[in-house]
Amino acid sequence: MTDPVYLDYAATTPTDPRVAHQMGACLTVHGNFGNPASRSHAFGWQAEEAVELARAQMAKALHADVREIIWTSGATESDNLALKGPALAPGQTKRHIVTTAIEHKAVLDTCAYLETQGFEVTYLDPDKHGRVEASSVAEVLREDTLIVSVMHVNNELGTINDVAAIGQVCRDKNVLFHVDAAQSFGKLEINVATMCIDMLSISAHKIYGPKGIGCLYVRREPPIKMTPLIHGGGHEMGLRSGTLATHQIVGLGAAAELMIAHMHEEQVRLSALRQRFLRHIHQIPGFVENSHPEHNLHAIVNLGFSGVDGETLLLALDDLAISSGSACTSASVEPSYVLRAIGVPEDLAHASLRFSFGRFTTEEEVDRAGRRVAEVVGRLRTP
Repeated sequence: MTDPVYLDYAATTPTDPRVAHQMGACLTVHGNFGNPASRSHAFGWQAEEAVELARAQMAKALHADVREIIWTSGATESDNLALKGPALAPGQTKRHIVTTAIEHKAVLDTCAYLETQGFEVTYLDPDKHGRVEASSVAEVLREDTLIVSVMHVNNELGTINDVAAIGQVCRDKNVLFHVDAAQSFGKLEINVATMCIDMLSISAHKIYGPKGIGCLYVRREPPIKMTPLIHGGGHEMGLRSGTLATHQIVGLGAAAELMIAHMHEEQVRLSALRQRFLRHIHQIPGFVENSHPEHNLHAIVNLGFSGVDGETLLLALDDLAISSGSACTSASVEPSYVLRAIGVPEDLAHASLRFSFGRFTTEEEVDRAGRRVAEVVGRLRTP
């Protein structure tokens, strides 16, 4: 039996063997297994050195200061800390938050929680391809706006927001700006200084690193008042307590360094794969591209197929590992909330699929997937 074609890189990526090798060296008795917080012996010093090297790798990738990188369990925790941290800080009086209707659930659910704590949240509607303009953000800012949270790249659509323009709007109004960069880090240029970003969330498993580790960039100057989510030991500048997982942190740093080193050549390669795939799809009448036609990440494309039952389509494509939405909502029978928010009719939203390409995707796999989609859609439409 032929192995399924994996086209769900937006959900997660396999750990790169080069990254796994460096992680493995931090696990066993003959490796760098010490507690980075143990300051009284060489095992702890060596582990701390490995952790700080990874912190430097992340800071370099973001054009940040090493003291601005806070280790977390992933972008979900980072999103929570970025929103709850400033909102629940002692003495904080601003009660208004701005986000979009198509953010990741880690942001939307956190905002919903903060609404129960007396905060007012404005949910901006994106355009029909999922893009939010800086002018739309500017229109809703108020004197009591504390923070704006807008993702760099939408995880279901691949649509890119102009976070630099949004960041400038926020900076001009002295409003904190948080960016969920889980889908964009290592794939697009990010300079937190020039883009006026105050906080930024990253997950390792989106960039060929391990699951269970990520980081939050937190601007240091001027300092942001934050309360931690996890207490106990005062690790990570007091913002995130807990013994650091050296092997996972080393994996994140190594994965980030590889992403940055090969970013531009990978952009070209994945863009070519995307166009190759779409050439097959263009042979199918009645399909709709939900992703933005211009401002899109080369690795993600969201397509809707009219006249086809979505669940039947997904089941028929069982030899392709693809998604009907984000991984966090794929168990739901409801159509994607992202697609509904951009105005996609419910029947077409049900029949929309996300295809995402990555480091190990081949031309042969893309051709096989494209032909398979065309074959199945044609068969399901046949009376």
